[in-house]
Amino acid sequence: MFRILLLIFILVPAIEVGLFIFAGQYIGIPATIAIIFLTGIIGAFLAKREGTETINKIKMQLGSGQMPGDAVLDGACILVGGALLLTPGFLTDFAGFSLLFPPVRKVVKIWLKAKLYNKIKSGQFYIIRRP
Repeated sequence: MFRILLLIFILVPAIEVGLFIFAGQYIGIPATIAIIFLTGIIGAFLAKREGTETINKIKMQLGSGQMPGDAVLDGACILVGGALLLTPGFLTDFAGFSLLFPPVRKVVKIWLKAKLYNKIKSGQFYIIRRP
C-alpha cells in the first residue's frame, strides 16, 4: 500500500505539471489559469449540490428506519470528488468531476462494495452488530 501511495504522490503531480506546461503553451497562461479557477468554482458548486442531495437522502432513510448504505458511499465519493476538484490540476479535475457524475459514481460504488465485501470475507474488516 505504501508503494502505491508513494507512486501516486510522485506520479500525479508530475503528470499535472506536464499538463499545465502543455496547456500553457497550447492555449496560453491566462486561459490555463482561468480554467483552473473555473473548474474549482464549478466543482465546489456541484459538490455542494450533490452533497446536499445525499445528506437529505441519508436523513430520509434514517427517518424511515433504513440503513443508508448506498447514500453513505455516495457521500464518500462526493467528498473525494470535491477534494479532487479543489486540488489544482486537469487530471484531478477529471477524476473529481467523474465522481460527481451519478453514472460513474454508480460504477465506483459497485467496485467499493466488492472491495469491502472481500475485506469482510477475508477477516480484514469487521462489522460489529448491536443486539
